[in-house]
Amino acid sequence: MDRLTIAIVDDHPLFRQGVVDTISLESDFDVVGQASDGDEALVMLREKQPQVVVLDVNLPGQNGLQVTRTIRSEGLPTRVVLVTAYDDMEQVIHAIRGGAAAFCPKHIRPEELVEVVRHVANGKYVINGTVLGERELQIWLERQMADSVGAYRDPGDPLHPLSNREMEVLSYVTQGMSNKEIAVLLEISYQTVKNHVTAILRKLNVDDRTQAAVYALRRGWFRLYEPDERLPGLTSQE
Repeated sequence: MDRLTIAIVDDHPLFRQGVVDTISLESDFDVVGQASDGDEALVMLREKQPQVVVLDVNLPGQNGLQVTRTIRSEGLPTRVVLVTAYDDMEQVIHAIRGGAAAFCPKHIRPEELVEVVRHVANGKYVINGTVLGERELQIWLERQMADSVGAYRDPGDPLHPLSNREMEVLSYVTQGMSNKEIAVLLEISYQTVKNHVTAILRKLNVDDRTQAAVYALRRGWFRLYEPDERLPGLTSQE
């Protein structure tokens, strides 16, 4: 009997071990890798290429949505089960458009997670406990997009409202960094950062940097900074 290969990515050791223990109880499941942040996850996934990864949205480094998009853009064979403590419909839509096959809240019961993994491994999609085929998923997504069109105002990006660079800039905005600080950190011009911030506000349909930061943090895309992680000597909110 072929064993289903699975990887687990979460930065909370207790939760990650709980998922590993749950998966390991299944005789046909094989945990082939673990990671605690987005960058480490991508290295592991490229090497191991498991059939399914159970992936937290809120990770240090690249978040789960960014990892999911990279998996898709690189053509890796791994199908993604995203888990999060921040469960809202816009988050689900972002995840599915980015390439996820399932989206689950972190309070999911162990037996339910096992079933989700099985469905995903068999080519299905699972959203809020509902199992969908490819065509059913497209119908669901079209309906949700029609109801949420305000959050997707950029027709040029079919996967996610923000580009990878814009996501990177937004991550620093959520840490309270000024445009000047972000420009220094990313080694790009101050005007380029301003252009990215303007695009972020437009695409997320928010009025200012604070609203953009709240939008991202409420969805678990990023984490608040620790004080000693700020760049020294640069404090203005330009």
